[in-house]
Order: sequence, then C-alpha cells, then structure tokens
Amino acid sequence: MKTLNAENILEALRVVKDPDLHRDIVSLNFVKELKIDGKDVSLQIELTTPACPVREELKAESVRAIRESIEGVGRVDVAMTSRVTTNQNIKASPVLPGVKNTVAVASGKGGVGKSTVAVNIAVSLAKDGAKVGLVDADVYGPSIPLMMGIKGRPLMKNQRLQPIEQWGVKVMSIGFLIDPNQAVIWRGPMAGGAVKQFVSDVDWGELDYLLFDLPPGTGDIQLTLVQTIPLTGAVMVTTPQDVSLADVRKGIRMFEKVNVPLLGIVENMSYYVCSHCGNRDEIFDHGGGRRAAEEIGIPFLGDVAIFTGIRMSGDAGTPIVAHEEKSASSESFTAIARNVAAQVSIRNASQASGGVEIQLMQDGKS
Repeated sequence: MKTLNAENILEALRVVKDPDLHRDIVSLNFVKELKIDGKDVSLQIELTTPACPVREELKAESVRAIRESIEGVGRVDVAMTSRVTTNQNIKASPVLPGVKNTVAVASGKGGVGKSTVAVNIAVSLAKDGAKVGLVDADVYGPSIPLMMGIKGRPLMKNQRLQPIEQWGVKVMSIGFLIDPNQAVIWRGPMAGGAVKQFVSDVDWGELDYLLFDLPPGTGDIQLTLVQTIPLTGAVMVTTPQDVSLADVRKGIRMFEKVNVPLLGIVENMSYYVCSHCGNRDEIFDHGGGRRAAEEIGIPFLGDVAIFTGIRMSGDAGTPIVAHEEKSASSESFTAIARNVAAQVSIRNASQASGGVEIQLMQDGKS
C-alpha cells in the first residue's frame, strides 16, 4: 500500500484502461481536478463522449484502484464528465464550423428501418447529454418530421434557416418546407442541392454529432454529401435476410471508394418475440448483420427486434427511447447509440495519434 498523495493516486489510476482506446486514463489525460482533503479524494474523469458505453465501469474501476493501492484513504468521489473530440477532417474544413462530428446513417435498400434507427440514435445521444443535430437527407421520402413529431416551418434569422428542436435534437428536413401531400419530383442535381443547403444554409450552432438520414441506395444525394463535407463515418442499417445484406455490401463498397470510414452495421428487425406467449420467431432470419460485419471486418453495433411499440412510437412522433425508456427496444437503441459514439471516439483518437491503428470494437466490446 502506498501513502496518500497525488502522485501515488495517479499511479494507481494507470491500471484503469479505456477498453476502446486501449490506454490508461492517466496517459489519455482523462483525470482532471484531482484534490486531496485530509484522507478524502475527489477527481473528475473527462471522457470523449457523454454516451460512453463503459462510463459506470470506468468510475467503479477508478474507485477500486485507489482504495486497493492507497493506504488510509477515506471517501473517494469520482465525477464523470465529458468533452466530445472533434474529427480532424471536419476541423480542417470551413463547412459546419461548430460541428465536431458528422455521421451518415445509410442502407443499401429501402424498408429496413433506417430512419427509425437514425431517429433513435439521435435522441439517445441527446438523452446522454450530447449536442445533436439530425438532417433528413431523404429528399424524396422525408419521414423525420412525422417520426419526431414536428409540425410547422423553420424560422429565418440572419439569412439562415434555424433548425427545429425536438426531443433535444436539432432537426432539418425538406418535409418542413413542402406540402406533406405533395410529391418531390426532382432530378438528382436538385435533390443534391437541397442537401447542400441543409449543410451550408442552416444555423446548426455548436454540435457534438450531426447525423444524416440518407435515402436508400448509392445515388446522387450520397455522392453530394461526401463531396460537400468530410464525414466522420457511416452507419449501415440492414435486416438479416440475404437480399438486404447483398445491398448493404454495395453501400459499404460505395463508402469505401469515397474514403468514408465505416463505423459499423446495425441489424434491424432482427427477430420477433410474441407479446402473448413469449415465443421467438426469426421472421427475416437472424444474425446476418453480425456475419456481414465479421466478413467485411467492421464493428457490429447491435440488433433491434421487431416490436409493435417501435412502429407506434414512430407514427405518434414520440421516439421509443423517449417514450418507453425501460423497454428492451429502447435499451437496444441506447446501446447502439453509445457504440456509435465509441466508434467516433476511436476514429478521432486514431487521427490524433498520427494514424496509428486502434483496435475496433466488435459486438459492443473491445
């Protein structure tokens, strides 16, 4: 056992490692405001995201490390704080000066629940304390206004559109600007131009994460986006069956060709559990997303079961992570959102370390 002083406390904390970045919290400069008052110790641990999936584990390990190494220590108070890191490519770009990270949520085909996943990731991150924005880039089929429960039009201020805030998320959609019963009949350049406007002509302010809900496929809007801003990474959404997985592989190849990192795969509609008998039925097969992630060599971010409440909450404009916080579906989306945030932190840390490869998380673990 060592005597109680700041140097020995920091030495004790070197055994506590961030499981994603694979370095101890002292060398990562996570330890802040270390104070000793008699026998009592207090400190802050500043993480790279408020949505850290191992937040409580790091706190418990830090308290245990101090108690097991320091003689005569009294109370140990550890406050968990966060400061989201900024992607270096975005920092170097004049576009979106107040945004730290940009994440595309994409799919190879329609009907896989991509918008549902995007909405619930955004709201989950906001609930964890992050500053979040969401762009409905699916110009031809904007569904975000309905799913977020937003009506009305955005205001103009200083010649810039003001995003509408709902559920703690700043939102912009073409659905705010057109008649909801009117079809958007635009050629590719016009649709791409709308997405550009959502980037350059909207006052996003300071954001930790700006998510883009992309249309399905690999068309003009996707290419316009990657040519307009540097993306931190992309999340691919799929269902388990082979036809969806074949298309998601094409989407992944597109992002690889334009040098956008893949943060991982989400498997939606993974299985169904009967609310009456509890029987599990794998309607669209199961595990295809995980297998594809392993085959391609990217993280598997998690799966979400088919649940009537997800559909009902989307139709009602109340995302399930806000409406039924304790449900299994809400917990699945929350875990996925935190895994996305972890992958963003890993990418940013890799850039900061001069391109040194940092092991990617698999199945939500390092």
